[in-house]
Amino acid sequence: MATIRRRGDKYEVQIRRSGLQQVSKTFHLFKDAQAWARHMEVQADRHELPSDPRVLQQVTLGELYLVTRYRDTIASKKRSYDRERFMLSTLLAHPICRRRLSEVTSAHFAAYRDERLQDIKPVSVKRELAPVRHLFEIARNEWRLPIKENPLARLQWKGADQRRERRLRPGEFDRLIQAATACQNRLIVPIIRLAVETGMRRGEILSIRRSDIDAHNRALLIRETKTGHSRTIPSPSRPDSVSEGDCRPRALPAQRP
Repeated sequence: MATIRRRGDKYEVQIRRSGLQQVSKTFHLFKDAQAWARHMEVQADRHELPSDPRVLQQVTLGELYLVTRYRDTIASKKRSYDRERFMLSTLLAHPICRRRLSEVTSAHFAAYRDERLQDIKPVSVKRELAPVRHLFEIARNEWRLPIKENPLARLQWKGADQRRERRLRPGEFDRLIQAATACQNRLIVPIIRLAVETGMRRGEILSIRRSDIDAHNRALLIRETKTGHSRTIPSPSRPDSVSEGDCRPRALPAQRP
């Protein structure tokens, strides 16, 4: 709220809001003080005033306002919620989450990165910290926490990009099918054939429903994809259309899982 006090022949206005930085200004005329107070209160209502930097000294990385709040309100709405929940739970158990937000820097996450690299590959560490980087952006832009810079924005990653361009070599498809026939699940072989023929991802194949199949046009609708957009692909010409030496997908370029 706004408070106006008379200081000699001047009027001092103070604006105080919980979580926001206190602002004040002095005026010679009372009407000018009132007008400025009303203007600043409107800005406070719109969360346009600077946040109080002392808030970062009262909150740790692992407390409700950051990791836990993000996990329960943001990550839970994602398709990758189960994986992110596991990764964030792992982070919550680490000593870095006991640090105050006012003291967390890129150096702390660099140390955390190097520690995790002792157990998992660079691409896995980068994937593990991706939701943490996102939660800092949410905290800055939506929760209005006075975080000047995302501590993960400049974190360096060497060897994290491991693209997979390899296709099956002659003879490998037949050996793969032969090994799959030993599985008790009779769907493994047709799933493998469909994956090689179309380049579909595992999750896309497992989400297929009868209503997604257009038998007349020989097309298949994929409702849930990695990009979040549905797509339609031509169905294979015949169930046994993939043979040794012909392992390129006929309908679409290879998709990375």
